[in-house]
Amino acid sequence: MNDSTPAPRSRARVRAPELVGRGGWLNTGGESLTLAGLRGRIVILDFWTFCCINCLHVLDELRELEEKHRDTVVVIGVHSPKFVHEAEHQAVVDAVERYEVHHPVLDDPELATWKQYAVRAWPTLVVIDPEGYVVAQHAGEGHAGAIATLVAELEAEHGPKGTLRRGDGPYVPPEPVATHLRFPGKALPLPDGTFLVSDTTRHQLVRLAADGETVERRYGHGERGLADGPAQHARFSEPQGLALLPDGRVIVADTVNHALRTLDPESGEVATVTGTGAQWWQGSPTSGPAREVALSSPWDVAWWRGEVWIAMAGVHQLWAYDPAAGTVRVAAGTTNEGLVDGPAAEAWFAQPSGLAVAADGTRLWVADSETSSLRWVEPQDDDYAVRTAVGTGLFDFGHRDGEAGQALLQHPLGVTALPDGSVAISDTYNHALRRYDPAAGESGEVTTLATDLREPSGAVLAGEDIVVVESARHRLTRLRLPEQAVRVDAVAHRTRREATAIAPGSLRLDVVFRAPTGQKLDERYGPSTRLLVSATPPELLADGAGTGTDLSRTLTLDPSVTEGVLHVSAMAASCDDDPANDYPACHVHQQDWGVPVTVREGGADRLPLILAGMDEG
Repeated sequence: MNDSTPAPRSRARVRAPELVGRGGWLNTGGESLTLAGLRGRIVILDFWTFCCINCLHVLDELRELEEKHRDTVVVIGVHSPKFVHEAEHQAVVDAVERYEVHHPVLDDPELATWKQYAVRAWPTLVVIDPEGYVVAQHAGEGHAGAIATLVAELEAEHGPKGTLRRGDGPYVPPEPVATHLRFPGKALPLPDGTFLVSDTTRHQLVRLAADGETVERRYGHGERGLADGPAQHARFSEPQGLALLPDGRVIVADTVNHALRTLDPESGEVATVTGTGAQWWQGSPTSGPAREVALSSPWDVAWWRGEVWIAMAGVHQLWAYDPAAGTVRVAAGTTNEGLVDGPAAEAWFAQPSGLAVAADGTRLWVADSETSSLRWVEPQDDDYAVRTAVGTGLFDFGHRDGEAGQALLQHPLGVTALPDGSVAISDTYNHALRRYDPAAGESGEVTTLATDLREPSGAVLAGEDIVVVESARHRLTRLRLPEQAVRVDAVAHRTRREATAIAPGSLRLDVVFRAPTGQKLDERYGPSTRLLVSATPPELLADGAGTGTDLSRTLTLDPSVTEGVLHVSAMAASCDDDPANDYPACHVHQQDWGVPVTVREGGADRLPLILAGMDEG
């Protein structure tokens, strides 16, 4: 549904369902919240899950809005898990602290509130007016400006009516905990035997002695920000990956600053070398001078074949930075989220989060977290190709050892190349260290090296030991590499969300997008919308797959396929509608959906997916 005209001021009156979650409330001082108790406030529900990079982007988008309208707006995170680990209450508690969520959070492990609001995608934002009615729904990123405009309208409407209640919100911060590290992300052994660790939640880098425990030095002010200079003044924002450059400097993936920084470990000087500090959006440059090209949540870095390779989690790609030339470019991936092998330019990734160069230098190993997979990049002709060692796609995960084709991981964030050509995998949501041996059997074998590690996010070699970053235990843990693997019971999972029943034959797909107030779709330079549709299995769609510019499309279903997943990716760019401004500001709205479907008689013949607005079809 593609409508460039402003939405009418009269809104559908849909009463907001109550908030229910078996995990209870966080950040409220032990109080349970109700919509009735919040009457008079503008409530923004943020349906999120902590594995999702797009959800983390939205947390950052909302910070300014929360601060500016703190006396009228209450943001409530509704944590709605994808992975089994995300349904654990303590994992949600950890995530709320890790990502500095400064508003109340409802832990909804059974997706009860998700179902009540008919949510189909992470992240989704729902706006509820002071009288308790839903007035807007937005899926994906880039909606903060539109929601800020709507909040101002609601304040102007309900203030004079006397239905707006101002005052302090219900957020109660948890008590701080004293530890040397707080949710560390990655580690790097330095030439002198010490370790550099990204102390992610404290926005610092920390140098530990060879024992992996004693703090020798901290780099960074400790407050979130983007500032270069000496160690005590420099600022980071949730740094993650670290790699040693040939000249002795360290390259840092400064994730939430969407930048690469360098650190001189001796002088402590920090400099920005890649990125603008702003997030990359569709249509932005994908190559050019490194300081002029935006990045999107770089999560890890590795020095390979004369370049810094970047796990660009925010756009499901790998990029490469050439320090000698001062340039950056896309190296692999299309920005579509999924698992597709082949030539680098055609491959699909899903939130790549860990990189490691093979011992012989011939491969770059990749932990592709959202597909729970281990993949690699290798030179091919004059370019590169992407292959998969372990993993099958977005919806299959678990803890299963054995032949690589049937082995399962759960949201791995780190990879470590071992001297014998095998790979250690920081299998984050399984709390385990796994090993893939490509030389065992026809396609390789997966074993378990260690269990009872709390959210391991990376590991490095130290002599005959491997040092694991136990992120949720706030420490480095040294393990002796075992000669024999640990035996564990196999557990397999498939992401289960309630399937949508659709009728056989033709299906009308409508992506609902209404340009926010004061904006319009700007078609002066061509279409400003994009729609990409595919399916798992591909045979589900007899017709209608592929890319187009219309946000509505008729799909033809194969009658022989009775269930599957529709993958839909939509983008719309709207610009400020001001005739007096020759250079209006433009805003990109984008979202990916994975919609489980069952095909049966009596099912729906229309599938609406809300990108922005309310479905009136």
